[in-house]
Amino acid sequence: MTRKPTPAPQPSGERATRGFKPASGLLARQIRHVGESRGFAIAKLLTHWEEIVGSDMAAQTRPVKVGYGREGMGGTLTLLVLGAAAPLVDMQKEKLRAAVNAVYGYSAIARIILTQTASTGFAEGQAEFDPRPKPAKPAAPSPEIIAKANAEAAPIKDQDLRRALATLAQNVHLKNQTEKG
Repeated sequence: MTRKPTPAPQPSGERATRGFKPASGLLARQIRHVGESRGFAIAKLLTHWEEIVGSDMAAQTRPVKVGYGREGMGGTLTLLVLGAAAPLVDMQKEKLRAAVNAVYGYSAIARIILTQTASTGFAEGQAEFDPRPKPAKPAAPSPEIIAKANAEAAPIKDQDLRRALATLAQNVHLKNQTEKG
C-alpha cells in the first residue's frame, strides 16, 4: 500500500502562490525602508510622484524628505528643484501641498521647502530629471553609405571587428556628407 506524500507545511501567514509575483511585492520592503529613513510614511509619494503632482511639476521637482516637528503634525516636505524652475514651483506650493495631503488623507504637510540645484548635482540614476532638451539623433545613413562602408570593411575576417569598422566608416561618411551639404 503506497501513501501519498504530504505537502510541505506553509509558513504561517503566507499563502502559497503559483506563477509570477508582481515586482512591486518583491521591492515593497526595500522601498518602505528607504522611504521611512527619509521621513516618508507613505512610499506612494516617492513611487507615484508624477501621478500626484502632474507631469509638468514632476519634471521640475523631486521629493527629498519629510521632516516632522515635535508634535508630529504639520510636517515639512523638502523638494529638490532645478534652479531656474524654483520661482515657478514656489508660486504653486499651495497646489502641491494640497495634492500631497490628498495622498496622506489628512493635513500631514504644513510647509514645503524648496532646495535648488543644477542638473549636474544629482546623484547617478537621476539624469532623467534633467528637463533640458536632448540632442537630436543623427540622420540615418543612406543605402549608398552603408554599402560603401560594408565594402571597405569586407576584407576584415573577425566579424565583430568588421561590424565595428563598418559602423565607424558609416559615421565618417555621414559626417563628411553633412559637412559638405
